[in-house]
Amino acid sequence: MKIGIIGGTGGMGKGFALRWCINHDVLIGSRDAERASASANEYSQTAKEEFGNIKGSITGNDNITISKESDVLILSIPYENIDSVCSQVLPVIKDSCTVISPIVPMTKTDVGFEFIPLKDNKPFSYQLVSKHMKDKSKLVSAFHVISEKKLINPKLVLDYDIFVCGDDKDSVDVVNGLINEIKGLRPIYLGPGSLSYLAEIATPLLLNAMIKNKLKNPGIKII
Repeated sequence: MKIGIIGGTGGMGKGFALRWCINHDVLIGSRDAERASASANEYSQTAKEEFGNIKGSITGNDNITISKESDVLILSIPYENIDSVCSQVLPVIKDSCTVISPIVPMTKTDVGFEFIPLKDNKPFSYQLVSKHMKDKSKLVSAFHVISEKKLINPKLVLDYDIFVCGDDKDSVDVVNGLINEIKGLRPIYLGPGSLSYLAEIATPLLLNAMIKNKLKNPGIKII
């Protein structure tokens, strides 16, 4: 399976690439193809040092190119860039491509991290992304509450639950499978895409709990 990551040169992109290249071909995307290729080479070297031989690969290219090639596309981008990026990449994806949105609409204020849809009466991320989807049912929300600092360290075994929202069973199953491939993660289905705000709002909640209580890179686990 080819897994494309828009915004793949960031920390989340690196973490996903290192975890999934063991079994899949990971495509690192950036507006700058050379930057994407350089990051992919760096990640590949790290993966080889950590795992030895891997079944997959890590390569880099511009966002449009990897969007066309991907079987799964992850949108690792800021909330404010949704319209500008998605209007370019989502019209060119395969009809069968599953799109994953881990995007969190939040802002830092004097009181802490706040959820933009509640604070400013704006759409949540799933709503904005879905406007640009050819097939809205292929959009799945997931990976909002994962620690980037822990994800990029392949030596660490994670112990988190990942909230998942989506309308199409096959697409949700694809995402659940990718979650299960990362040791220590467990998918928790919350319901259809219209409930994605429940997953998105968990991130500012978690960050405020972390800062106010001096916790170190916490996650969420339902027990």
